[in-house]
Amino acid sequence: MSNFIFRLVKTLRQTTFSILACTAVAVMSADAQTAEIPRTQDGRPDMNGIWQALGNAHWDIEPHAARAALQMQPGPVVPVPAKPVLAFGAVGSVPSGVGVVVGGEIPYLPEARAKKIENQENWSERDPEIKCYLPGVPRATYMPFPFQIFQSSSHFFIAYEYAGALRNIYMEDPGPAQVDSWMGQSVGHWEGDTFVAEGSGFNDQTWFDRAGNHHSASMTVVERYTMTSPDHILYEATIEDPETFSRPWMIRMPLYRHINEDARLGQFKCVEFVEELMYGHLRKNPIGPEEGR
Repeated sequence: MSNFIFRLVKTLRQTTFSILACTAVAVMSADAQTAEIPRTQDGRPDMNGIWQALGNAHWDIEPHAARAALQMQPGPVVPVPAKPVLAFGAVGSVPSGVGVVVGGEIPYLPEARAKKIENQENWSERDPEIKCYLPGVPRATYMPFPFQIFQSSSHFFIAYEYAGALRNIYMEDPGPAQVDSWMGQSVGHWEGDTFVAEGSGFNDQTWFDRAGNHHSASMTVVERYTMTSPDHILYEATIEDPETFSRPWMIRMPLYRHINEDARLGQFKCVEFVEELMYGHLRKNPIGPEEGR
C-alpha cells in the first residue's frame, strides 16, 4: 500500500511540474510575442508602415469557386458583340477563394440578395471600380494595392495607392458627417492594443467586391486593427445595414507589412485610364477600334 501511495505522489508531482512548465512556456511565449510588437513612445502598437492584404477577397468576399468573367459591354474603344461573351479567357477569370466573411455567407434580405445577383450579372457595367470611383470601406483594405498607415499619439491617417484614396480617422468625434461620401467619415479610439475605427456617412454607390455585393447609405462599419506580430495585423470589420442585411456580419483577414527596404506607396491615379470609356461617346468623331489601340 505504501508503495502505491509513493508512486501516486510521485506521479502527481511529475504531472504538476509538467503543467507548470507548459504554463510557464506559454506565458513566456506570449510575453515574447507581445514584446516583439513595435510600440510608439506612448506605448501603443506602432502600425506605421505600408501594408497589404493577400488572397482573393478583391474578387468575391464570400467563398467561391473559380469562374470565367463576362466580357464588358460595347464601348467606344473596343467594340465587342452586344451579347456578353466569355472573351477574356484566363486573363478575365475569377480565382477561387475561401472567403473572408465570418460564417461564410452574407445575410442579405431577399430583395437585396436579388440585387446582388443582378449586380454580378452586370458587373462590367455597374462595378464602380471600372470607372475609377473611390473604393469605399472596407473594400479599400483588400484591393490588390498597398496602403500606408501614418500614426501618432493624436492622429491616424491612411493613404491608399488605388485612386489616391485617403482617410483621416478622427481621434475626436466631430459629430455626424455633413454629407455622404465614398469613403465615409471614421472616428477612432484604442481598446487596449486594438485600434478601432467606427465609420458612417457612406453613400450607397460602393461595392464590397467585384461580385456585386452591395449596401445602402445606412451602412456603418466598425474596423478593428490588432497587431499579432511586427509584420502582421489582424483586420476585422463588422458591417451593419438594416436596409440590406438581416443582421450585422463580419469579415476577417490578415494584413502583411511590406518589409523590403525600398518599399513605398506608388501612384495609381486611374481617372485618366477611364476618360475614353466614360466620355468617349461625346466625341464628334468617336475613336474606332484601330485608333483606340
